[in-house]
Amino acid sequence: MPEIQTPTPRVAFELLLDGNQRFVAGTPEHPNQDTTRRAEIAPSQQPFAVLFGCSDSRLAAEIIFDRGLGDLFVVRTAGHVAGTEVLGSIEYGVSVLDAPLVVVLGHDSCGAIAAARAAADGGRVPGGFVRDVVERVTPSVLAARAAGRDRAEEILAEHIEHTVDLLLERSRVLAERVAAGRLGVVGLSYRLADGSAQLVASRGLDAAVPTAS
Repeated sequence: MPEIQTPTPRVAFELLLDGNQRFVAGTPEHPNQDTTRRAEIAPSQQPFAVLFGCSDSRLAAEIIFDRGLGDLFVVRTAGHVAGTEVLGSIEYGVSVLDAPLVVVLGHDSCGAIAAARAAADGGRVPGGFVRDVVERVTPSVLAARAAGRDRAEEILAEHIEHTVDLLLERSRVLAERVAAGRLGVVGLSYRLADGSAQLVASRGLDAAVPTAS
């Protein structure tokens, strides 16, 4: 796939958005999903983006961005909460595989965010390790409310942006590459009904982030 062998962060971002637009329009091309591509990348991989998203079954990355084998290095957790294993996986995709773009992908109707909102309102906190997920999302709920934003989409945007900033605060590898112009880190909000991914946070790109209405 010559066009994405060594993309800039901006080109990688545009490739991702182009694929999502095809998915939304119902005109996917299903690139890099044949036997030729399978054989081509068997010796090594060179994804053009690291995608860190929610584990929700409706967020199949290669489908909603119309990509194929070897295109995306995907890391997923419920509520896209980031622990050390997640940070290590993302750093691997960037420092070892040399991906020029990291994407944080959240979505509407997220169960983890809904549970965190309920917990913040004094509701029951889930048991087991689900509790840990909810506790990691709760700071985003509280931060959004402290800023006077309590709508579900506003809390989602806050959580996505919080995750983007958390990655850069905790990972020197990512922060240094952004500062050097070698990496872009963006946050996207996915709409389940229409399949579109909207930009809500951008670091290392010159993309304008629309103001939430």
